[in-house]
Amino acid sequence: MKVRYMMGVCSILLAICLASGSIPTTAQEREHAVSPGQLRTDVQKSAATRQANEAAVREMFASETGQQALKSAGIDYQKVDQAIPQVSDEDLARLAERSREVQKDFAAGRLGDRDLLIILLVAVALILIIVAVR
Repeated sequence: MKVRYMMGVCSILLAICLASGSIPTTAQEREHAVSPGQLRTDVQKSAATRQANEAAVREMFASETGQQALKSAGIDYQKVDQAIPQVSDEDLARLAERSREVQKDFAAGRLGDRDLLIILLVAVALILIIVAVR
């Protein structure tokens, strides 16, 4: 009788241990603050934003005015173009914002010496960032 009682207690303890083994996994799944789908969406959005920022900076330097500004400063467009992917997201966002401002001014016919100076400063900043990273 004692053996049966001990077997019953062991069986119950074994069942409890097995059942409790799946609880931490379920609790772990619930602890994630961000779902994999949301994470994937955020990564795609970040990549798209970076791509748009790179395009804005490239567009400014590829424009005729940008080319003239680079040429007058003795800066090779190819070096600037190759440096763009190496810039951090934060720096690239700032450069892209300045580039968009210059493009708006150019489209509105308000591009002057100040804007050419901005183009040069952006190019120099870009090159300095790359030199600092290397």
